[in-house]
This record gives sequence, structure tokens and C-alpha cells, in this order.
Amino acid sequence: MTTDDIIQTEEAVEIPTYSKFPMALAKGEGSTVWDTDGNKYLDFYGGHCVALLGHCPPRVVQAVQEQAEKLLFYSNVAHSPIRAEAAQKLVDLAPDGLGQVFFANSGSEANETALKLARTYTGRSAVVALEGAFHGRTVGALATTHNETYRAPYTDILPETRFVPWGDHEALKDALAPGDVAAVILEPIQSIAGMRMLPPVCAPGLRELCDAHGTLLIFDEVQTGVGRTGTFSISEHYGITPDLISLAKSLGAGVPVSAVLVSDAIAATVESGDQGSTFGGGMLAMAAVAACLDTLVEENLMDRATAIHAQLAEGLEGLVEEVRGKGCLIGLQLDRPVKPVLNALRDHGVLAGSSADPHVMRIMPPLTSTDDDVQRFIDTFKQVLAPAAA
Repeated sequence: MTTDDIIQTEEAVEIPTYSKFPMALAKGEGSTVWDTDGNKYLDFYGGHCVALLGHCPPRVVQAVQEQAEKLLFYSNVAHSPIRAEAAQKLVDLAPDGLGQVFFANSGSEANETALKLARTYTGRSAVVALEGAFHGRTVGALATTHNETYRAPYTDILPETRFVPWGDHEALKDALAPGDVAAVILEPIQSIAGMRMLPPVCAPGLRELCDAHGTLLIFDEVQTGVGRTGTFSISEHYGITPDLISLAKSLGAGVPVSAVLVSDAIAATVESGDQGSTFGGGMLAMAAVAACLDTLVEENLMDRATAIHAQLAEGLEGLVEEVRGKGCLIGLQLDRPVKPVLNALRDHGVLAGSSADPHVMRIMPPLTSTDDDVQRFIDTFKQVLAPAAA
């Protein structure tokens, strides 16, 4: 099939829910992807923040291949050696006190599981989320996603959620005051909203406020987790421990998988049958998780995330109004709309992403990016800005 054939086929048979790049990607290796016409791109978008280790990381590919030859899948009705290995590696990296895990398939499913666990544990139904939040598009997770574009068609069937302004501690106190809130759910960095990061000074008060009201704290780390921001969980940076953490995107290094890290206290109340997922914890996904975590730790890639951020911030100084985010979850605030810049970058062989803020570009480079990869992004960024500034 030609590129035009591929595009026309997808547009003809898939429902039109996605705005796509005008090319078809066929191959990836490290920080590079190639399209079906042979064009080469530096990928600092990573398929929505998924390619933590770059594309087709050898250790993950080998692990999945070897597992595929043994057993493609069996459900949680049976124990599994690779699931046991992946689960142990994951809880070993989790913050202290989050010693249990539930595996699922997507970030949305992980967030729904966390919300269900919170409601069951507390016996309450209300949830508090923050304005600008994105927690998924399935009905339960959509209830906590703030953007009206996603919510409006389903308002009548969504569970109750109280949205409070970003960073407004008094509004949060008021929302929790009735004593009926099961959980506060938040992204420590609101990626889609424009890489807005929770100020560290707010974290202790947030934890204390939830404790005072008997409300659980859920960190949606679908994007911030698995070392992308320099620590395995960004909660380590904040010095607090949530009750539940949802993980996805980076966890399988490209293989669809998600997980919820659960506090020991909550886990002790869960009974057989309370949660379930046929494909959650499947063998191929677990092989990918185990290999991803081994690579992350043994190659010291969490430290690399911090170094990449520093190199980008230094190289882009004076070119952008602000470098937001942490580690390899980065927002570049520009003095102009980002869409034309993104298009120009793509024309020059670099992929990056937009956000709900029209002046904030999102870049999520792999933790395996070399200094040369980062410098290429900086040089190309300078090149595409120059004509507009002239």
C-alpha cells in the first residue's frame, strides 16, 4: 500500500475521532521513526508520551518475543511466573506503603479502578478533581476530565465530580468540607492542559487536608510515572505519599498496559471479585513491564531524564518564555501559537505535540535520547523560529 492508500483506508473505515499527522509511520528505533515514504523523524512526542525507552527497545522486544513463544495469554484465573516477576519489580520501585498492584490495560481503566477502590474504601461517592484535568474518556474517568469538549455529550450519566481551580487551596477546603468526598484525583503535572505543575509548596497541605477529611489522595501518574520526571513516582519529588497511583503510557515501553499502585491499608479491604480485567496482567504485557523496569534501573535512566531536561532548558534559553514540567515531560511556552511551529518542525524532521494552551508545546523525549538528539531538537527549533522572528 502507498502512503495515500493507507491514509485513505484508515479514513474510510475508522470513525473520525483523531486528528493525525499527514504521514504513515512504519518503523522506529531509539529516538527515530520512519514513515512509509522513507522520511526520517526525530521523535520527541513518543506517541502521546509512551516511548519512554525509545522505539523498539531491544530488551523489551526480546522479552516479548521470548514470552510469545512460551504463552501468549492466560487470564488471572491462573498464577503466572512473568506476572509475579513484573508485579514484584513494580512494587519494589513504588513509594513506601504502596505495596500492592492491580494490572489493567489503559490509563483510563487504571483511573477508573483507583476511583472505584476509593469509593468502596471510604463508602462515599463524591470525587474532587482540578480544572484542566484529563483522566481519560471512559465514563468513570471522563467524569473527572474537566474539558467540556469531552464531557458535554455525556453529562447526564457521569458520576458526581466537583472541580476546583488549579492551585486554589481554599476552594479545595470548601469542596471537602461536606465530608462526603471519597477522593481527590489530580495529575501532578497537567500535561494536556499545558504542562502545569503542582507547586511543591502545595503538596504537604494537600496531603494534610485529605487526611483531615478522611479523603483519599489519588495521583494520576499516567504521564509522570515510571521515571519520566526523574524519580519513579513524582510523589518522591513532593515528599508525600498518595493512597493510590495510576500508571500507564511508559510502563510497557510501547506495549499497552496500566497499573494501580494501592496502599496496604486499602488493599487489605479488597475482596475476591471486587475488581477484574480479563486482559489485565497478560503475559506479553508483563514481559514488557519487567524488561522496561530492568532497563530503567540498570541503565540509570531516571538520572538521564533530569540531564535531558537541563540540556534542553539551557539550549532553549532566550528562545522560549518558559520551560515547564520536569524530567522528560516538558512544556515550552512560546510567544506565538505553537501549531505553525509544530508543522515547521515536522517539515524539518522533528515530531512534537500541542496542548490545550495554544502557546505551549509539549515534548516528551525518550530517556534514552543522546546529547546529540537533544542538540538536534534545539538546533531545529532555532531554525524554524528564525523565519518567523525575521
